[in-house]
Amino acid sequence: MSDVIISIAAIITLLAGGGYALYSDRSRAGLFLFAALTATALLELFDMLSLAVPADAFFWKKCALMAESLLPLFWILCSLTFARQPGPRKTGLMAKVAIAAAFLFSALFQMYPLNAFFYAPDFPGERLLFLGNAGFFFYIGVMTCLVVALVNFETTLTNASPNALWRVKFELIGLGTILAVQIFYFSQALLYRSLNMNYLPLRSLMYLAAAALMAYSLVCRRGNVRIQVSRQVAFKSVVLCAVGVYLVALGILGEGMKYLGGTFPRTMSITLAFLAGIALLILLLSERVKREVKVVLHKNFYQNKYDYRTQWLRFTEQLSTSRSGEELLQRILAAYCDIFGIGGGALFLYEEEPSGYCATAYYEMDPIPGVISPDSSLVGFMKNRGWVINVKDGNLDGDGGKYPFLERNCISFIIPLFDVERLIGFITLGRVIKENEEYIYEDYDLMKTIARQASQAILHQRLSDEIAQAREMEAIGNVATFVVHDLKNLVATLSLIVDNATKYMQNPDFQKDMLTSLNNTAEKMRILIGRLKNLGDKSLLNLQTVDLMELVDRTAHMVAGEKITVSGTTEMVTADGEEVQKVVMNLLINAVEASDPEQPIHAEIGNNGGAAFIRIADQGCGMSDHYMRTKLFKPFKTTKKQGLGIGLYQCRKIVENHGGRIEVSSLEGSGSVFTVWFPAGTEIRPGTFVDSV
Repeated sequence: MSDVIISIAAIITLLAGGGYALYSDRSRAGLFLFAALTATALLELFDMLSLAVPADAFFWKKCALMAESLLPLFWILCSLTFARQPGPRKTGLMAKVAIAAAFLFSALFQMYPLNAFFYAPDFPGERLLFLGNAGFFFYIGVMTCLVVALVNFETTLTNASPNALWRVKFELIGLGTILAVQIFYFSQALLYRSLNMNYLPLRSLMYLAAAALMAYSLVCRRGNVRIQVSRQVAFKSVVLCAVGVYLVALGILGEGMKYLGGTFPRTMSITLAFLAGIALLILLLSERVKREVKVVLHKNFYQNKYDYRTQWLRFTEQLSTSRSGEELLQRILAAYCDIFGIGGGALFLYEEEPSGYCATAYYEMDPIPGVISPDSSLVGFMKNRGWVINVKDGNLDGDGGKYPFLERNCISFIIPLFDVERLIGFITLGRVIKENEEYIYEDYDLMKTIARQASQAILHQRLSDEIAQAREMEAIGNVATFVVHDLKNLVATLSLIVDNATKYMQNPDFQKDMLTSLNNTAEKMRILIGRLKNLGDKSLLNLQTVDLMELVDRTAHMVAGEKITVSGTTEMVTADGEEVQKVVMNLLINAVEASDPEQPIHAEIGNNGGAAFIRIADQGCGMSDHYMRTKLFKPFKTTKKQGLGIGLYQCRKIVENHGGRIEVSSLEGSGSVFTVWFPAGTEIRPGTFVDSV
């Protein structure tokens, strides 16, 4: 008696839920939900009556079989429409398949007597009905359709936004529970080839639990929710259905082997199974089949042909992850071919050198030689109209132009690429994968939208290339500036020698010093030329023991003779003498140029805490605090009218390569003091690199 009460409660609850669904949502979704819940309630009612009224048990069981034949149609339609955005009001291919399957179940139900489905000598005393052959295959079909419906509900759940999921999750879980308990009931029947109606109380209780979840969702949620299932998920669902059909076919083949026995060799059945699997794999990997499926899904289940959000995000990601200009163009063509179902394409860009449009990138298409003149009628047509040209529509016929390369390369579409009003190029798309596919305004609008994004990406890539080239030229200019600076110092040394020669040419000591200086200058020029030959390479510091006192004294005589005084102690350091002399010469020349002729310049060599130093002080114009903070030691920053702004930058680099540092103190109008510190112990690791120039 308690079983009957539970079944009645479940029946009333299902009918009430279906009625409320139809009342609150008078769309197709509400109608299909009402039909699915009503068919489920009728099945529960007829099964209960078959047990409660033993005299008419088989009559009610026949009615239950009729209700079971309606479950596939209504649950599939319900799963395809519940909480989803409504599409065009027309019957799609999958709906037609579902309707055909429902008629097939009804026809099967009408074609065979009840005892072909099951037989039960002790029913309802013993609540078991043994399945016949017709019943076995009937319930295979019913359970397959219910599994498909359950997968559709799962797809709806996974595609829901967080807000929508909060509103519909309990309702979806409730509907999934109803399907899950039905699948369990029928799977047990197939497993044991018998309907065990002892599970009816369990089924009724689960119906009540599902109804409670649905009621809670209806009471608590605010407003209606519609979830758009992505085309990728829909396509995967089709693939899943195809694989499911294949597995069911294998099951039927295995079942048939029991009856065919030795007349049908086992090896033959296994061979057929593998061949069918290979054929299915070929179909699923076929671009044509993929395009066919996508077109069918668009026509029957979606208002818009494309999922614009997904396409835009994917295309933007492809452009942003391109590592080179060539890869960028390839990805643009690949995106067009993938989105619009095209077998190949080519991209034409305007080039200054041939003064025309040349094919610069290809995707699954043979190279197209030649140059299209900017004065050609095709280019003029694109400039004037700005259309996406469908070659098959004959849009070009009225223009009077003849374009043999279009026919020769099976071109289907031409998409112009504009930079505002300037035509920078165009894309030609080859053969259409699905010959009879109809391209509508949505296709053309999306082609133009992607073309705008592609145009900007191409222009940005070209600008990046130009910037890179400009940086290379700037680097060459910087190197040239360093070279000019070194030559300037060498020329200054030669000029001082020439100036002093007019006074001391007859002095033998001066002649000796002059020859030494000229030899040193020539050697520096040879070194500079050698470094220019190896431009871009790194050279090792030529480390040796250097007497700082001797080096500074020698450099001071090269710069200004008796004007510079040198004092201090003899300090020996491990360093590159040539590089350190560059530093000293730069600092001395700067001091001379910043001072008046009568103002003294003093160079001191000493040691503090084990660290050797060279200190050069002048009483010249000095520097402001702001200049020292923002411009000192920065390349190409100088206060000299004829200066290059390289000297101090080069000095700091050389000193840092030696592991040392430069300190500076200055007061505007009172002079400056530069101190070069060498590291304590002056031990430098062999193999230290310096810039070649």
